[in-house]
Amino acid sequence: MSAYLVLASIGVLLGLLIHGRLSPAVLFSCWAVGYVILGVVDEQAMLGSFSNPALITLLVLMLVSLALERSPLLERVSDVLLRGREWRASLRLMGVTAGLSAFLNNTAVVGSLLGVISRQRHIPASRLLIPLSFASILGGITTLVGTSTNLVVNSFVVDAGLPALGMFQFAGVGIPVALLCLIALLFSRRWLPLNPLQDKDSSQAYFLEARLVPGSPLVGASIEQNRLRSLDGLFLLEIVRNDRLISPVSPEEVLEEDDILVFTGEVEKVQALQQFSGLQLFGNGADRLLASNLVEVVVSNESELAHSTLQEVDFRTMFNAGVVGIRRGQRRLTGQLGKIPLKVGDSLLLAVGPDFMSHRNLDRNFHLLSDSLQRPRLSARQSLFAFSGFALVILFSALGLVPLLNGLLMLLAALLLGRILTLGELRRRFPFELMMIIGSALTVAKALESSGAAALVADGMRALFDDFGVVGAFVGVYFITLLLTETVTNNAAAALAFPIGLSTAQGFGVDPMPFIMAVAFGASACFMVPFGYQTHLMVYSPGRYRVVDYLKVGFPVSLIYSAGVLVLVPLFFPF
Repeated sequence: MSAYLVLASIGVLLGLLIHGRLSPAVLFSCWAVGYVILGVVDEQAMLGSFSNPALITLLVLMLVSLALERSPLLERVSDVLLRGREWRASLRLMGVTAGLSAFLNNTAVVGSLLGVISRQRHIPASRLLIPLSFASILGGITTLVGTSTNLVVNSFVVDAGLPALGMFQFAGVGIPVALLCLIALLFSRRWLPLNPLQDKDSSQAYFLEARLVPGSPLVGASIEQNRLRSLDGLFLLEIVRNDRLISPVSPEEVLEEDDILVFTGEVEKVQALQQFSGLQLFGNGADRLLASNLVEVVVSNESELAHSTLQEVDFRTMFNAGVVGIRRGQRRLTGQLGKIPLKVGDSLLLAVGPDFMSHRNLDRNFHLLSDSLQRPRLSARQSLFAFSGFALVILFSALGLVPLLNGLLMLLAALLLGRILTLGELRRRFPFELMMIIGSALTVAKALESSGAAALVADGMRALFDDFGVVGAFVGVYFITLLLTETVTNNAAAALAFPIGLSTAQGFGVDPMPFIMAVAFGASACFMVPFGYQTHLMVYSPGRYRVVDYLKVGFPVSLIYSAGVLVLVPLFFPF
């Protein structure tokens, strides 16, 4: 397979990643297998990619984080963080979030605070959640373990035969850049929407759907005759009939069998529908729904529900819960909700049965926003043990006493022996997709190298930036990575940009470290759109944001971030 065909296939891969219909794990895996079948790389090279020490370190770190994210520590300090004037509360929240995200998985930090911030009554959540997400990124760029992106880049570094990156090798650039961006964020947050606090919870931001079953006495009568226009707290907005939308609904509209009635208003007043016989809410009679709790959740980045519809995954069987409504950002989704493909970050309002919390797949699929149900938490003693053990692992690794992977493996064993984690939990939450993305991406990088495609890229970069020298090429690699991370996921951006950065450095005959750092920091520079970074998607619907909200707040932060990286990286990592 020629170098040009490999480059063309990478272009197709990038296009499919931007399209977003197929997950990065599926795409990278297919490309890696395809290169093996076509003989671009051999089987041993592919298997070696999945045994990369840096990749194993990342996977073990993610498993250890499962214990840390169950600690109630963050929730307990949240009341202190959010007291006082808004700007002071924002400053405290961002500072603590950045500090914790330097060492803890940033999705775990954001996930722990997401429900607390959404439920508190002091400050509108829309003024806090984007700063929360941004601060988690800024804290993560300061250390090797602060974000999965840095560990992904480290796996490519190790695979290329270069020395592994150090725990605090990012700090010289990351800390000043993070501080500058946090100051900028403190000012740019004024452009965040002021979505009002809600009286009870965010459930009134949804729609209710109810289906007329065959034989219902409502069938054959009009809306007016059935008294569906004068409900307590609810308003009949539209009717879905045979995949056809009837909106607005006339009082004279005659109801038919299997009509789906869409109500809006205060969905917690669902009791108003109890008086109507033959009305089902997502497959269950109203009596069963009224006997259950309404719980709000956010679809997590690890969820198997992403890109699937409720019907395809048989949602009710999986969770013993019915979906009452779906919200995506500020927009409430209507129509046949069972046929809408779900996305990471969607807010779902669920009518749950009494055994909902006993389902073991909840943590993988959802972040809970409602306070009516809570996950099991670690005790104070267990929290102290988990955090102390993690701190010792980081300290010993930084001092060179114990390799990071060895320390994490010992801590994981201790957590299992202490029953803070269980084998069942590790099986359920194993980051399989992340493993497939990185392992396959390493194989793709080897295909670029062995086919000569990487050399073609290096020649192209050298020709493009020849008039600007190595500094121009360095800037070009950074902005290529930034563009990728704003259009695809951060880890996918790092995987695609690393071979470009390394081959460019080799083409210019300079130290590759500035280009490696350009890829690492560029892959974390996702501030202007919500779709390239998992924590942005986590806060998208709970904050009821629009895409333009990220752009308004993130653009000045992105400018300062980029300026800081482009100035400081060459100072700390000379060419």
